[in-house]
Amino acid sequence: MTSTQAAREPLLQRAKRKAERVLGPAGIFFKGFVKHPAMVGAIVPSSGRTIERVLSKVDWDECRLFVEYGPGVGTFCRPVLEKLRRDGQLIVIDTNPDFIEYLSKTIGDSRFTAVHGSATDVEDIVRAHGFDHADYVLSGLPFSNLPEGVGPAIMSATHRVLRTGGAFLVYQYTARARALMSQYFRHIDKGFEPVNVPPCVISWGWKE
Repeated sequence: MTSTQAAREPLLQRAKRKAERVLGPAGIFFKGFVKHPAMVGAIVPSSGRTIERVLSKVDWDECRLFVEYGPGVGTFCRPVLEKLRRDGQLIVIDTNPDFIEYLSKTIGDSRFTAVHGSATDVEDIVRAHGFDHADYVLSGLPFSNLPEGVGPAIMSATHRVLRTGGAFLVYQYTARARALMSQYFRHIDKGFEPVNVPPCVISWGWKE
């Protein structure tokens, strides 16, 4: 790096921080969508109605570890932390380093951990943080857009990492993910939330 480049670097970092402050979470979410459209399911975060409905079947008294795939700018993180027991943990996993950096800076809860990685590695990530299993796993990943083989790998790893009686909470914008989900979860509850952009299809896959 030249001296000129080195001098410019702090200016670029300051400009980036200013843009993040001006645009806020929605701007960062939109930037993530533009950079990685196949990995971000929508152009705007989920609605409050969607969040409440997706989380409505969680038994919070029995939840010690909650895992989320593709947390984005933390739309679900804060509601989960509000409901999570004091000795619980929330681990979020995302392949987008911008989202992980943003969440690490803005969520100061000691129960929260942001991991830059793949959902296919959820078992290793859970073990690395001192747990044998997860109680609930949440995902807004667009399964129909994922590279070939990644969707089944995530479904399989999620089923293995869940405790018996735990659930995989999936919100999508089509029902196509349920066909894949049904290969791993025999019992699936179905829901739909119209007050969302776009309207949201919800599935709760239970590990029996």
